[in-house]
Amino acid sequence: MPCGAPMQATKFRAALAAVALSALSLSATPAHSADAPITESDLAAHIKILADDMFEGRAPGTAGEDRTIGYIVGEWAKAGLVPVPGSKTPWLQPVPLIEAQALTASATFKVKGRDFALEDDGVILTGREAAVALADLPVVFVGYGVDGAGKVNADVKDKLAVMLFDNAPFGDKLPRYRERRQMLADAGAAGVLVIATDALPWAQLRDALAGKTTRAASAKAGAPISGFISLEAADALFRKAGEDGAALREAARSADYRGTALPVTADLAATTAVRAYDSHNVVAKLPGARPDGKAVLFLGHWDHLGICAPEGEADRICNGAVDNASGIAVLIEVAKRLGSGVRPDRDIYFLATTAEEMGLLGAHRFASDPSVPLKDITVALNIDTIAISPRGTPVATIGRGKPAYDAVVREVATKLGRKLDEDGEADAFIQRQDGWALGAKGVTSLMAGGSFSDMTLLQKFLGSDYHKPGDNYSEAIELGGAAEDADLHVGLGRAFADTKRWPGK
Repeated sequence: MPCGAPMQATKFRAALAAVALSALSLSATPAHSADAPITESDLAAHIKILADDMFEGRAPGTAGEDRTIGYIVGEWAKAGLVPVPGSKTPWLQPVPLIEAQALTASATFKVKGRDFALEDDGVILTGREAAVALADLPVVFVGYGVDGAGKVNADVKDKLAVMLFDNAPFGDKLPRYRERRQMLADAGAAGVLVIATDALPWAQLRDALAGKTTRAASAKAGAPISGFISLEAADALFRKAGEDGAALREAARSADYRGTALPVTADLAATTAVRAYDSHNVVAKLPGARPDGKAVLFLGHWDHLGICAPEGEADRICNGAVDNASGIAVLIEVAKRLGSGVRPDRDIYFLATTAEEMGLLGAHRFASDPSVPLKDITVALNIDTIAISPRGTPVATIGRGKPAYDAVVREVATKLGRKLDEDGEADAFIQRQDGWALGAKGVTSLMAGGSFSDMTLLQKFLGSDYHKPGDNYSEAIELGGAAEDADLHVGLGRAFADTKRWPGK
């Protein structure tokens, strides 16, 4: 099979069935009362495989996806998990996606009726359809695009809206940039340009968008043309229009800012290669011994960035060993402990999501079409980028703040000899992980462990190998804290699945 070509669906599902049946024949393990600790070598064995070059960086819609799913299904079946009863696609939940790759683009501006040229690489555009051309669009700077109430703050119908990327400073529950961009499109904007401020380095963004972008097939239609403009290019345009960029950004910090119409029109055009395909979440169930209608959900994303470097580079594959082969390794070992030890009372579901790196798309798909009713999920426990901290690192929780849930985390961690980190620094990542998609639907979602406790180590990773070919498996990866966090999740699974210990809120 050519490298990167996905299997035909029928062959793929047949292969999965064979893997699962083979695994189930090997999974008879006698029950025991105590869970054996999860070791660093247990986790390393899975990470070595999932981050191997053969998996091509686990990009959705590639042969790497097929191999990844086959491995997860085989390991979960050996652990005693089963497909969700009644599923039309056992083990799999299809996630329809649309991939777009910009081919050509142009942006020209007139200021007070006169042509004004920006630097050649100052604007990056992508069209919603294969070919889009728009002329004479009035330009309006909308700041963050929303007011203090989270509503669109300016008249953008049939205009080009220029929006800041950063989160609005006048509210902590306002929509993030993707949502704000969509809100402007819903309000009728013909185009949306996002200013890449310091939080979004231009060179890194330009390289990323030179590749492919992906959206959910079910997503609302965005603006006909969208893209980014560098801070320098935006300021040059503002100056030519008689405005000061810094002053505009300062004015936009007000919750009642209503946008600034500029004496500028824009001609935008783009051609785009568009491909529709199905990726897949992997969903499995550990049937409870005494189910009461409530369930525990473990989740983590299996995907990464695939072949991410240009031809000619020595290492072109973003293997994603830490992000997030480590999390899938933990999910596999947690499933083994819960499946082979004393069977928990409640049903426990395991979900390996796709397209997290593309905007939590697999998690949003599950949240909109869940295999178990969301009201029945008593807690969702997300595991992501877990191989960061050493043994002895305190436990931080993303999503804390509900006393009853916090008490369970504290009890389980304390019994394992772990301390709690409650300084709140981890909360900055709440919208950047799959639990956010479930939390937005009312499911209590937690991400507990050491990786988001030691911010120095986390930032070191984010500033080095994160989303780069350097995120490979090596013995230098810190798995001590990951092993402790894996044991923590076994304990949390048992606590939340115990009908006497946890009433099932």
